[in-house]
Parts: sequence; C-alpha cells; structure tokens
Amino acid sequence: MILFPAVDVLDNRAVRLLYGERDKVTDYGDPAELAAKWAELGAEYLHVVDLNGAFDDSLVNRETLKRLIKDVKIPVQLGGGIKTLDKIKFYLEEVGVTRVIMGTACVTAPDVADKACALFGNRIVAGIDCKDGFVAIKGWVEKSSLTAEKVALDMKERGADTVVFTDISRDGALTGVNADATVELAKKTGMNVIASGGMSSLDDIAKLKKNNVYGAILGRAIYNGNIDLTAALELAK
Repeated sequence: MILFPAVDVLDNRAVRLLYGERDKVTDYGDPAELAAKWAELGAEYLHVVDLNGAFDDSLVNRETLKRLIKDVKIPVQLGGGIKTLDKIKFYLEEVGVTRVIMGTACVTAPDVADKACALFGNRIVAGIDCKDGFVAIKGWVEKSSLTAEKVALDMKERGADTVVFTDISRDGALTGVNADATVELAKKTGMNVIASGGMSSLDDIAKLKKNNVYGAILGRAIYNGNIDLTAALELAK
C-alpha cells in the first residue's frame, strides 16, 4: 500500500484545514521544506494540493509549487483547481508533476476530462470528495447530485485508473478513516482507490491494508504526531 504524505498549500504556506474550511487553518511553514522532510523520512510519493486554486482558481502558489516539485526527488500528484487542459499540460509537461488530480472538473467539465484522459491516460486521477453520500465540488462548498461510484466509473471509462476518495466529514478531524466506503468504492469500480480524510492511527492503515486498498493520504495525523510516518511506512509495506 502506498502512503501519500499531504502538503496542502494556501497563500504559499503549508497548512492543514479542518473539514476543508478555509477559516479553520493551522500553519505548518514552508511547503518545500515539509515536502523534503517527508521524502527524507522515506515517503515514496507526495500528495500536494493548491488550496488557492481549489477555492478561487488563484495562481498565487504557482512559483512555490514549481519550487517544491523541482526540489523534491520523489513523485508528486497534485490537485486543486485543475479545471482546464492548459493547466493540466502546464503541471504535467512543464512543472514535472507525475499525476494531476481532477476534482470539480470531473463533474462540471466532462469535455476537459475526456481530452485530458485521451492525452494523458492514467496520469489523470479522479478526485472524489463526498459529503452525505454525494460528490462535493468547487472547493467542497457545493454538493452535486452524483455519487462517488458514478463519477469514478465515468472517469474509468475515459481511461483513468486511480481515485482519491475523501470523506469530507472526517477531513482533518482525526476521527478515523471511512474504510468501509473506501473499500466499497474500490470493489464496485475495480479502480485504485486512495483513502483520504480522518486518518488518525496505525489501526487505520492496518484496516485499509487488510482490505487491499491501494493507498492512503496522511495529513494532520503526521503533522501532529498521532501517526509516526516511519512506522506507518513500515506497516504499509
């Protein structure tokens, strides 16, 4: 199982949000330094989110993200406000991101999703964030009428094979991952599902691994010390 330490970037700072709300923020310093720290501890892949891009399509973090991706020596998947083909090409072809995560655009811009998957195949990841059973969009501030399974299968048909599945009600709250919903989505779609939201202990990792889940994102738990990253990586192997 692959563990993805998360580096969320807001106004050029590494932060953690509670329930994805912009005003419930904790600052953890320089994003590139944190990325380097997680890589030095043994992480094999990073999960990076441009929060300004997710909230309002701002490009304020662009240079910070370019520096982070240039300096870190492990693969990076990046999401946050990636809604146009130009932005996808920029991150994949110019910046050197390994994979980009399309969230809102999977729902609101199917034509962009079609073209992106046709060009880049499994370098496109579906970012599916759920609230009360339905997919949330636009930085989690709007709820659609679509289920996670529907969005995932649509992206699979286009050529994507990986999903980042987030239970918003648990994100940043250290309440435990929604393993049941994660496993169910993987079984129903046959896709590589990365669990996100609420990871709080090594028990969460063990539970996901036992059910052959592809990966998990570690956020607040490794920042606060609830999960020791070195121990978690050993358990995930």
